[in-house]
Amino acid sequence: MTDREPTILATSGGLMRGRRTEVAFGPLLNYALELSGVDKPQLLYVGTAMGDEAGHGLRMIEAGQEAGIAVDLLRLFPMPNADDLSGYVLSHDVIWVGGGSVANLLALWRLHGLDTILTEAWRAGVVLAGVSAGSLCWHIGGTTDSFSPDLSPVTNGLALLPYSNGVHYDSEPRRRPLFQQLIADGTLPNGYATEDGTGLVYQGTRLIEAVTEIEGKTAYRVERDDDEVHETAIPTRLLTNSKH
Repeated sequence: MTDREPTILATSGGLMRGRRTEVAFGPLLNYALELSGVDKPQLLYVGTAMGDEAGHGLRMIEAGQEAGIAVDLLRLFPMPNADDLSGYVLSHDVIWVGGGSVANLLALWRLHGLDTILTEAWRAGVVLAGVSAGSLCWHIGGTTDSFSPDLSPVTNGLALLPYSNGVHYDSEPRRRPLFQQLIADGTLPNGYATEDGTGLVYQGTRLIEAVTEIEGKTAYRVERDDDEVHETAIPTRLLTNSKH
């Protein structure tokens, strides 16, 4: 763990097809490792949003081996896999939260007190990062298919970041109009959205840059002005897949 300014990388990407493994660390995940400022960062993968499905954890471990990074897992099923959850989380430099059901993730985190632990980790300088549900969770809320195939609002995120968050903004056609509608009617506050392959870098609660692992992809600031919603593209910096 490093003592640095609270940092979050919220993405709609991060993994790619591996040469020898099913998945590999993509530029966004590698950038999360770089943000730690540690030569050999300790990475913790949190797969709560997919029910701690064993295959996802194994694929992350294999991807880490290929990248020269040891990956630890945090599991809540059938019970937490550490007696001291706080100590276990805080012993890592980067936490990567996988996608899936953000509603189930938030409920289980709160049940086990992980919401408080992650807030402590963020304040201590552990880099918090993730994709999809692992992006929404750090914000106030966004759009989710946690409840049914039809998208719904989720408004009870950890709110470390006082904004809404739109994920998969270009690849799932219903996401964009619903996100804008929810901001227009006040269900969600103003926020930021990411096309697939892009990420938002926050220090404290301030957005400092948008980055992408796919050339041409972008992010957006989405805000309400009276009864209208304005969407502003945010220039993205192209990442390479260099090792951390």
